[in-house]
Amino acid sequence: MGLLQRAIETYECNTSRVGIYHEGENEPLAPVGHMIAKANVEITIDQDGSFLSAGTVDKEHEKTIIPVTEESSGRSGTKAYMRPHPLCDKLSYLAAEDNYYIPQLEAWVASPYSAPKLRAILAYVKKRTIRQDLSHLGATDDAFIRWRVDGLGDSSGPCWTDRELFRSYMAYAAAAKDGEPALCMVTGEWAPAAQQHAKGIVALNGNAKLISSNDSVGFTYRGRFTDETQAATVSYTASQKAHNALRWLIANQGARGVFGGRTFLCWNPQGIRTGSPVQAFFGPDAAAQTNPSDYKAQLAATLASRKQELQLRGNESAVIAAFDAATTGRLSLTYYNEMTVSTFLERLCRWDEHCCWRNGPFGIRSPSLVQLVNCAFGAQRTEKGATRLVPDDRVLKQEVQALLACRLGEGAFPDHIRAALVQRAGTPQAYEPAVWRGILYSACAAIHMTTYQRRGEEIMSWNLDRPDRSFQFGRLLAVMERAEEDYYYLTSETGRQTNAMKLMSVFRQRPWTVYEQVNRQLNTAYLPRLKPWQRSRYQRLKDEIVSILSGFPEAELNKPLGELYLMGYDLQHSAFFKKDNETEENQDE
Repeated sequence: MGLLQRAIETYECNTSRVGIYHEGENEPLAPVGHMIAKANVEITIDQDGSFLSAGTVDKEHEKTIIPVTEESSGRSGTKAYMRPHPLCDKLSYLAAEDNYYIPQLEAWVASPYSAPKLRAILAYVKKRTIRQDLSHLGATDDAFIRWRVDGLGDSSGPCWTDRELFRSYMAYAAAAKDGEPALCMVTGEWAPAAQQHAKGIVALNGNAKLISSNDSVGFTYRGRFTDETQAATVSYTASQKAHNALRWLIANQGARGVFGGRTFLCWNPQGIRTGSPVQAFFGPDAAAQTNPSDYKAQLAATLASRKQELQLRGNESAVIAAFDAATTGRLSLTYYNEMTVSTFLERLCRWDEHCCWRNGPFGIRSPSLVQLVNCAFGAQRTEKGATRLVPDDRVLKQEVQALLACRLGEGAFPDHIRAALVQRAGTPQAYEPAVWRGILYSACAAIHMTTYQRRGEEIMSWNLDRPDRSFQFGRLLAVMERAEEDYYYLTSETGRQTNAMKLMSVFRQRPWTVYEQVNRQLNTAYLPRLKPWQRSRYQRLKDEIVSILSGFPEAELNKPLGELYLMGYDLQHSAFFKKDNETEENQDE
């Protein structure tokens, strides 16, 4: 019930926004007893119910607040025509021969909660000219109609912004609500229970319901209960507030993301901007840092700045939820978590502090959770001239959620995701160079995180002479690659894949054998044609690395490498571009 309680809290904290269209919002927060529909056609009538005009509604303004009954808000199936909305609805409901709309509207008009606009609309619909009046628009039965009434003085205008009309229907619906009060398991109050609950919380899953109990003979109860009230009771008002608040959040919240059809949402009931739990803590516009200590200082400063900007007192809640529809009618809450906003920001920051690596010109960065999944499981595709990795939707949503749970719960980085990244990073020939660089960056970030979690070590701070066999072989691979690339640069063959990269997957299994093979090629075909200073540099580096490797038993030299070879490779690769090499370049030209 935590989700519904926080949703109701959100509604109560935003009552001043209820029923009001705000600039920049995709849709307003609907009042109790109302929902948001997309209107296609707008009909204008006068106070007597005479037709004045009709026109289509542009997409920017189609979101319309309409009153609904419990039955109409969740209608579906073959008998949906028997459950019209009280005021605005599809043409097929308003013009049907077997009309259920008119008696329902008549009951509202006859109640003490009537309004002048209602009487005008009822008079017009009873004339049965609506199809003829809309013939010039070519309106189909699925056209959704909304109303504007003129000639009523200050009460004239659209129905979908009339707050007096909203209050009129809320009072009418409350008076018409029958049944004995029941204990609401969300609010703890005794109130009339909701018999049906709204659909359409997530627009992507329009017909799916978060709460449903309409299957009394089949799957729903699973033999545990004899009726739905034994499972849970939620009051009508609580259900309306919770569902309307969730729909409003999902439609407007900046910290929302949809991955593989699953909607991830993060919010604070009081409206504090929490930020996205899926994205990196700071964006690409942040200054690039190449030194690990500077990167940590930048994260700490960003965290302190965010806290100060939000003026946190310490008790504000961050609510994180994920929604998905396994079927067209059932909406599942696949993930839920609560913590203070301060704790939320600190956990995002701590994850980025350790799940990070150098990302070329951007400096040290933490890949987003989506990037990690794309690089681990995505298929390479080229669309509109751009090549990227695209995973299966089912994999994407499942693995993003797994990483999200680790990030916010401070759990261990998933082994299967790290293993997939390491395997792919070891096969550069299978990917476009830019794509492979992204995979390597993500793999190194994952290894960096795992190494810290398991051993408390941060590999970015290692010296290049670290006595680790896999790490040193990775350095050796980078040296052989760079030497051959320098030769290709001199011969204007830039972009050609080196022998070291072609044999990288084999290198991991038999490193010493591949080293000897590639080294012979370097000594024969490439190094003799380089400039003296280049030959000297690469020979010195090879000798240095082989000297470190000679400290390991000979029987271990050709054993398969651990994942740290990728870190040694990338750190050595980065070292070639440091300024301290420039002085060496000028020595022996």
